[in-house]
This record gives sequence, structure tokens and C-alpha cells, in this order.
Amino acid sequence: MAREKGDTHPAKRERQEASAANGLPPRPKRKSGRFVDDSIRDVLDRAVTEDERLLQGMPHGDDFTRTDPWRVLRIMGEVIEGFDKLASVGKAVTVFGSARTQPDDPQYAAAEQLGALLASRGFTVITGAGPGIMEAANKGAKLAGGRSVGCNIELPFEQGSNPYVDTIVNFRYFFVRKTMFIKYSAAFVIFPGGFGTLDELFEAVTLIQTGKISQFPVVLFGTHYWAGLFRWLRSRVEGEKKIAPGDLDLMTLTDDPAEAVEVVAAAHEAQMKKARERSGR
Repeated sequence: MAREKGDTHPAKRERQEASAANGLPPRPKRKSGRFVDDSIRDVLDRAVTEDERLLQGMPHGDDFTRTDPWRVLRIMGEVIEGFDKLASVGKAVTVFGSARTQPDDPQYAAAEQLGALLASRGFTVITGAGPGIMEAANKGAKLAGGRSVGCNIELPFEQGSNPYVDTIVNFRYFFVRKTMFIKYSAAFVIFPGGFGTLDELFEAVTLIQTGKISQFPVVLFGTHYWAGLFRWLRSRVEGEKKIAPGDLDLMTLTDDPAEAVEVVAAAHEAQMKKARERSGR
């Protein structure tokens, strides 16, 4: 029997009922062949985070506490708080990766091992404070007796701080948080992740390529995960001369936590040697 216009397909209706029974949100709508999650994209009548309020640029009349000059003061305060709390971390490494990685995933175990090895070499481990890879790296450092730091970010979904963080710094603005990751790290180790992980990866490589930071290793953990990206970068981006020959050498690929730590330790020693030469000692 043909369904009348507006009827829901039985299979679709069953999925909707199951989601409702389990307290899950409805699946995003399909538009032009793509799923679009309107629940986090429709910001016309609400702004959940400070980043949203800053970037959406909606007019708010003459209320000074809701305008950009006031936000400048809040941003300045956030920068000062970050400097104050992180000034004593000493030599540190930031570990990035997916918040969705589960504890039974081999990548979680590798990140935990990496955190422990870094702590044993005297490095503070910094993460975004969330679950998944971040939790694993913080856990490894803390259980090994090292210092474990989390730089959390205000989000409309996800994420609280994981239980293995000793020092927590909460940020409203992504760009302030990203500045702290670079300023207080001697290296990045980047595990498989999504858009946020890729953002941190390419920002770090850009800063190295443009000479803003030096002797700063970027280690990509998980050769199988990153292989496709590297093939595309080499064949398309480098092949069309959009980057210089050798730019891909700014990144190191590995599947071994111990090798990642050796790369980081060697780069840190080079950083210290360069600093001593500059100071004349």
C-alpha cells in the first residue's frame, strides 16, 4: 500500500522511536545529500559560548558589557590568567587527539604510555583536558608521578575536565587557548583526531614554516591514520609547488611512543643549546 504524503517510513520511524526511548537527539537532517546538524549551527536566536558571541558579530545596541571593547578586557584577563597558571610548567609537551577515543582503543593505550614516558623524562604533559586521547596522556603522566595540565575550552557540547589533571586552566576563547599550547610547549604530539586536531596540527606547522617558532617538533602518531593525508600533501600540495620542498619534513610520523619521546627530547636539548648560545653561556 502506498504511503500518503507526509508519512514516515516505518524503518525511519522505528529509529526515531528507539532514539527517543534512549534519550538520544534526533539524527541530523539530510540536505543536498549531506547531514547537517542544525542543533549546533542554528545560532540566530542563541549564543552559548563566548567565542560564538565574539565571532557571530550580532549587534547588541549600546550595552557596553555586550560589545567588543568589553570583550577585549575579558580576553586580556584570560591571557593573564593563562600566563599566571602556566608560567611554572617548565619543559612541557602538548598532546592532541580525539576526545572520542575509547579506553579499549590501542591509541588510548599508546597515549597513556606516551604520557608516562614523557613524565619519566621530566616533561609536563599538557592536553585540552577532555576525554579520549587527552585523558589517556594526562593519566599516563599523573600515574607516573609527573605533572599533568589541562587547558579546557568552553563548548556548547562536550566536555568537562578529565580526572587526571593536576592543573586546570579554563578558556572561553580558542585563540587564547591555542596561544598557551604553543607558548608553554617544547613540542606537539598529535594522535588521530578530527577537525580540532587538524587545526592544531596545521597551525603549528604554519608557525614553524613562517619562522615564528623553531626547533619545535610536530610528531604525528599513527602512520596508518596519517598516511592518506601525507600522500595528498606530497602529490598535490608539494607536487603543485604550494609548499616548498622539505616542508613535509617539519612533521615526524611514528607508531612508537618511545621514538616520539626521543624526538621530543632531542629537540628540547637543541632548544636549550640555542638558548645558551644566545645568552653567551
